[in-house]
Amino acid sequence: MKRSYARSMETLGIRKRKAQAASFYYESKQTGEEPLTKIRDLFTCRYAYGRAAESVMLSEMGQDFIALKMDEEVCHFVLCDGVGLSYRGDVASRLLGQGLMNWLDTVEEPTSSSLERKLKELTHEADREMRTHSLSSETPKLLREVLEEKQRKGSEAMYICGRIERSSGFRRKGRLWLAWQGDSRVRLWRQQDEITSIFGDRFRTAERWSSRTGPIGGSPHVFTCKLEPETGYRLQLYSDGLTDLDPMKEPIPDEQVQVLMNARHTGGLEDDASFLEIIW
Repeated sequence: MKRSYARSMETLGIRKRKAQAASFYYESKQTGEEPLTKIRDLFTCRYAYGRAAESVMLSEMGQDFIALKMDEEVCHFVLCDGVGLSYRGDVASRLLGQGLMNWLDTVEEPTSSSLERKLKELTHEADREMRTHSLSSETPKLLREVLEEKQRKGSEAMYICGRIERSSGFRRKGRLWLAWQGDSRVRLWRQQDEITSIFGDRFRTAERWSSRTGPIGGSPHVFTCKLEPETGYRLQLYSDGLTDLDPMKEPIPDEQVQVLMNARHTGGLEDDASFLEIIW
């Protein structure tokens, strides 16, 4: 009995080590660009990150944030777009993105109510973080007054987050769970057909997360559906710095995505740009 138990624990340990070895995590660095990168080991993914030309010239942080975690059967992801007119949108997008990724990784069953609670909890973490970003005493008085007013109103970011669970021996059908506020793009294909219309017309600029109050402009939009086994899906997310992708229906070659990220035809990106595509 003891020997059988020991073998079972050893097998469990091997499985656990294999699961750990199979995981992949990516988080954007807001201080620089990330050329288009493709991952094929688990889910098939492509991602890229770029700052606006003005931010590059001034060595400023990007206000977008993306993160991706993949295991053998589950994929978590987040894309956040900091609101430029708010105070430190770059910090807001990072705090929100990291907080949502941690929540997705630990919550057993994501729901609308648990997400809304998390978004409100994150305001406390944001408040502590923002206190470390005090204004310089050398800031000109007029600019200081403007920034202090923004600081009082808080930092804001739009977001998309989600979980993909593939079909397996434990699940005959997989599942897609998505939540968002804002106007970043979410597009979905089943086989070769785009079915993005199933998300409805619910992508609005006035809806976002605030470091002061949590969700503003309404509650988060949540979408969930079963995924048919042996059916190919392609999920594409990108921020408003890549609106040139809007009319493109077919799979976009790597080179073309990179051309849009470089934006040499316009002297660089006019806005920060994040791109994430997941195929399974």
